[in-house]
Order: sequence, then C-alpha cells, then structure tokens
Amino acid sequence: MLFSNKYNQLARNSKGLYKEKGSKFIAYAINVKSEEQVVNEINNIKKIEKNARHFCYAYLLKPDKSIEKVNDDGEPNNSAGKPILGQIKSKDLTNCLIVVVRYFGGIKLGIPGLIKAYKSAALDAIINNHIECIDITEVYNLKFSYEELNSVMKIIKLCNAKILKHKNDTLSEIECSIKLKNSKLFYDKISQNHKIEIQYLKTKK
Repeated sequence: MLFSNKYNQLARNSKGLYKEKGSKFIAYAINVKSEEQVVNEINNIKKIEKNARHFCYAYLLKPDKSIEKVNDDGEPNNSAGKPILGQIKSKDLTNCLIVVVRYFGGIKLGIPGLIKAYKSAALDAIINNHIECIDITEVYNLKFSYEELNSVMKIIKLCNAKILKHKNDTLSEIECSIKLKNSKLFYDKISQNHKIEIQYLKTKK
C-alpha cells in the first residue's frame, strides 16, 4: 500500500449488536496503537463477557496498515475474523480492533449465517462510532538569532506549522509541528537560510 499523509481511525470505543436464531453477537470496536494493547483489550473483554463461547476478532495497526491479524476462535475458518476485518477495511480504518463475542443460542447458523452475523455486528459497532481523519505530522526544532525571527515566522505561516514551544535567550528557539504534506516545503525553505539551524525531532502518528 502507498504511504499516505493521513489515515482514518475511530474517535472512541463503541459497541454493536446482532442477534440471529437465539445467538447473540456483541461487537466491541476499540482504538488501539499496539499489539500489546490488543492483548490487554481482548483479556478485558473476556473478563466482562466471561460466559461467552467465542471471542473472534480482527485488527489493523499503523498509519500504513502494515500490521493485521484475524482470529476465528473456534468458529469455522474464515467465518468470523475475516468478515470482521473486511468491515474495518471497508471503512478504511486503522489502529482498530474489533472483537465480536458470541453467545450460542442452540441453533447452528452455517458458514454463510456466521459470516453475516460477524460482519453485521462489526458494522454496527462502527456505525455507533465516529471516524476521524488524522494528519501525520513532523516535529522540528529551530535555533536562530533574533534577527531571523521575522523570516522564521513567515515560513511557519506559509507552511501552516504550529508552534509548540518558543524560547528567547541568547538564541531564539522554536519547536513546531507541521503536517507531513507540508514538511518538505518547510524544511527546504528553512534550510535555504544558513543562519537557521533546523533539527528533526519526531513524527507524530
């Protein structure tokens, strides 16, 4: 997948529900940042829904969606985790974990029925949420003499950078964040003035 300047994630945690022939499917949609957090969230849900038979899930992580996993947790292969993942992908989400908990109602649904149930519960959890678009930003530190302040401020304004810290001493120092899509222009403009020292600090995702 081509790397983008932004990505979509859930604004908060939410739940969804689907019922079919006595079985109940409860979906938990959770904003996650790491596989360690995924494990913790699944364990928490298992404590909450301790009488459930299945805990099927799927997740996508990282702005480039480079980490993904599905788990059918005892259901027939590809009847649970894959349909859940399909709903995450259909909404172009990442940093998203959806766990669908099943309480068996005594009647088998068959593979098509299971696919529909897990897919529907996952979708309901997403619908009950809000999707936010996150801009990837880079953070830079600038050091310069006071005489260069006007030049720096003009570039900051031109590139829509945001000042995080500003310190005036023997040298002026500004820490600022800038959207990834504008970072090359910002860096090039600053670098043209050899009296300004620029240092890349981090990328915020």
